[in-house]
Amino acid sequence: VQLVESGGGLVQPGGSLRLSCAAYGLTFTDYQLSWYRQAPGNERELVATIDDFTHKQTYADSVKGRFTIWRDDVESTVTLRMSSLTPQDTAVYYCHARDSRAIGGAVYWGQGTQVTVSP
Repeated sequence: VQLVESGGGLVQPGGSLRLSCAAYGLTFTDYQLSWYRQAPGNERELVATIDDFTHKQTYADSVKGRFTIWRDDVESTVTLRMSSLTPQDTAVYYCHARDSRAIGGAVYWGQGTQVTVSP
């Protein structure tokens, strides 16, 4: 199983960025998908989640109204659209997949992609 992120980089405050995560080797529609982030010196935090069946989206309060998560079950990708970025959004962003068919289902992480928001 592999989760491969792309789309990170350097952006100015107020700018936008789109992160993508492609999944390989799993039955994509069985998985709840999320994006986490971790800034230096901080714990990894949940940014956004999209459920497998209902496609319900949930967001951290810090990104509500600025970030949007969606999934393409045909292409096996999950995307995070980020706008109105601030330096506080600077972090390594990780794609996360959890098998939602059972409690304690398999969990997978991507390798992470750096997002830096700076003038």
